[in-house]
Amino acid sequence: MTPTAPVKNQTIKPRAATASEKPEKVKKPKLVRDSFTIPKAEYVVLDELKQRAAKLTQPVKKSELLRAGIKALAAMQDAAFLTALANVPAIKTGRPTKSS
Repeated sequence: MTPTAPVKNQTIKPRAATASEKPEKVKKPKLVRDSFTIPKAEYVVLDELKQRAAKLTQPVKKSELLRAGIKALAAMQDAAFLTALANVPAIKTGRPTKSS
């Protein structure tokens, strides 16, 4: 047997984060594409709201306006929500007929 050298008291230093140990990225929400039919008068309101937001130095896209509306509806109490739904007339679903 060979004699072994005494082990020196070693202090463990914390490792620095390496390039392979990047913090986890936040995953983007999955997006869904959809299409729908909307009366022209209500579509014009979307454009007016876009212009209004631009004048208030907050330009927005149509999709952002729709998402803001969904958040506003979701935050309503049941009575206010039902009133808002009652103010929207039902329309025939499907694609409009082609007018030649």
